[in-house]
Amino acid sequence: MEFPDVDPDGFAGKEQVAAYFEAYAEKIAAPVRTGVEVTSVTRHEGRPGFRVETSEGTIDARFVVAATGPFQRPVIPPIVPEGAVPVQIHSSGYRNPDQLPEGGVLVVGAGSSGVQIADELQRSGRDVYLSVGPHDRPPRSYRGRDFCWWLGVLDLWDMETPVAGAEHVTIAVSGARGGHTVDFRALGRQGVNLVGMTDKYDDGVLSFRTDLTANIAAGDANLFALLDQADAYVERNGLDLPEEPEARALGADPACVTDPILQLDLAAAGITSIVWATGFAVDYSWLQVDAFDETGKPAHRRGISTEPGVYFVGLPWLSRRGSSFIWGVWHDAKHVAGHIATRRSYLTYDAEQRVHDDNMRVAP
Repeated sequence: MEFPDVDPDGFAGKEQVAAYFEAYAEKIAAPVRTGVEVTSVTRHEGRPGFRVETSEGTIDARFVVAATGPFQRPVIPPIVPEGAVPVQIHSSGYRNPDQLPEGGVLVVGAGSSGVQIADELQRSGRDVYLSVGPHDRPPRSYRGRDFCWWLGVLDLWDMETPVAGAEHVTIAVSGARGGHTVDFRALGRQGVNLVGMTDKYDDGVLSFRTDLTANIAAGDANLFALLDQADAYVERNGLDLPEEPEARALGADPACVTDPILQLDLAAAGITSIVWATGFAVDYSWLQVDAFDETGKPAHRRGISTEPGVYFVGLPWLSRRGSSFIWGVWHDAKHVAGHIATRRSYLTYDAEQRVHDDNMRVAP
């Protein structure tokens, strides 16, 4: 099901995304119940299925699909103690510059959230520092086609095995102001103070690693690699797409890159807020079954867990790169639904056999 009234290269707003899900649920007559919290799932004793405790009572379920995704618990590294600055929030709690107190802001994390928040804060007149770690830096668009289109035609969207070490790489790409390719050097020249990865805190002073230049260079290499693949695809297929040499242009390094800050006295720098754009962790404390490995991660093969009757959908690389995205999850949902249908057919056979046996026992 596609989004109505959205340009193929456009961005659906949050209200459009909500309406999309509502329309889909109505289309398939899904018995959705909203505002209900699941507090625990435990296996029945002596019979199949699970007892599901919720904020609105108990549900008896033969199968349970955990489709909560990977972004459940905001992660804030225990680096800066509480009270060291007036405000420390996670990026998931950020809404706009006005919610932060007057003063400078340190944004930690150079993924899509961190980059866009830092850009917005600087444009609002704030003094902003952005802590940049390892990241991929894809083009927002190239040769007239959006990045997501290139992911598709280059078979990267449906890639089933991630590059070693790249299972959870931070992606820096922006949809702000109509969408644009992230350029850290341009952010630096714009006035955002770039620093390396946030390392440690000691008596009001925050230290950063010496990896800023290397992290930016690795992001550039990632960008150029994708542009090379796209150019090769255009040539191989004889496509009439405009060349875009400016996509490879790198501006001069700003002073914050050539002479990076390694230590920052937060009070002296006027930092009153830290926004931690440092990602999320999963939280399966409610799922009290044997479906996890020794590290607490879901133990499954393409969503079918080691606990019979329990399934996972929406996790990164569940079966492919697109598994945790709105477009992409259908592959895994279809596979899991097929597996459940097969299991239900076995249960139907058992039920029919019991009826047959009971009839035989009462037959004259």
